[in-house]
Amino acid sequence: MTTRTESVDTPAGEARITWHTAPKADLVLAVSHGAGGGIEARDLRALAAALPARGITVALVEQPWRVAGKKVAAAPRVLDEGWRGLWPALAKAGPPVVAGGRSAGARVACRTAAELGAAGVLALAFPLHPPGKPEKSRAQELLGAGRPTLVVQGGRDPFGRPEEFPRGPHTLVEVPYGDHGFAVPKKAELTQEEALAVITGAVGEWLEGLSV
Repeated sequence: MTTRTESVDTPAGEARITWHTAPKADLVLAVSHGAGGGIEARDLRALAAALPARGITVALVEQPWRVAGKKVAAAPRVLDEGWRGLWPALAKAGPPVVAGGRSAGARVACRTAAELGAAGVLALAFPLHPPGKPEKSRAQELLGAGRPTLVVQGGRDPFGRPEEFPRGPHTLVEVPYGDHGFAVPKKAELTQEEALAVITGAVGEWLEGLSV
């Protein structure tokens, strides 16, 4: 695996891609961060470490607001604009690109996947609704992705527990005891390392099974 960082100009400002490149990659998994953090999130780091060995290049995407050092995420329309603007840089790598993200990044991937021709969508910790407000559902973004979709959700995510998700064309994998950041309590029946292995294993198998 080789690693390099690339800056990309978009209509929303300068974005950044950190490439974790697999030799002879069959797929590129492009994943962005959420509204409250960056690509240092534990699940994104775990995917970048694990997937290149399976022939999958991982591109960790930093949205322009994050690159600019702002503490508050841009509006959804601006996030989508930035994602669209950096997509050509992802596609030029050659292999089919799967659009992904965690939390707000997952929403962006779902909203734009069909128009950009993504090979699939990976939704990590999809924020189905704001905490404590299940009536404000964002299910239609997920259900309208129009591409093969994998949702990976923590069992105790306040933004939507696995059992709250509607049935649909997506596949859902639960990370037992995981919160919105996939952190698990110390007294849980699995360790933090094992929880991350659930994520990397499920994502790797799903990606390998895509017909692209």
